[in-house]
Amino acid sequence: MDMTEKTLASREVYRGRIIRVREDTVLLPNGKEGRREVVEHPGGVGILALDGDDVLLVRQYRYAFSRVLTEIPAGKREPGEEPSVTARRELKEEIGAEAEKWTELGALIASPGCYGETLYLYLAQELTFGATHPDEDEFLDVLRMPFDQAVEQCMRGELTDAKTVAALLKAKNLLKR
Repeated sequence: MDMTEKTLASREVYRGRIIRVREDTVLLPNGKEGRREVVEHPGGVGILALDGDDVLLVRQYRYAFSRVLTEIPAGKREPGEEPSVTARRELKEEIGAEAEKWTELGALIASPGCYGETLYLYLAQELTFGATHPDEDEFLDVLRMPFDQAVEQCMRGELTDAKTVAALLKAKNLLKR
């Protein structure tokens, strides 16, 4: 069965600094019409920075959840920017590190029901450190944690950010730790 939905009409509901929201009228596979709400996002990256046996994480307040979350360094892609370039930039900005060794950990589609963002994950190793350069509206603390402890926190549900959980578990599998 062909499950493709054909766009019949589209209207912009909101355009912000980062996202655009649109409502589409679609032709469903059964011949009926349906509505789809889509949040367009330029995409982002997440970097699992591994320094020896430690992973470097950031703690920051996430307004949408009204709490501080612990996450891997991450950020939004600029228009036309390759994900690997974004990853290098964000690693430097958020934890002040540059990596000699980079490994792609794949891409995630976090919420395909309505959110059009792809997150590209990387493992960064052989780190050298310098100054951080966070964005002017970004306030974060860098946290160093043993890799195994971070994985355990994922499994206990203490680390809940999807990109962080996915990157840690992918790296655990890749590194056979």
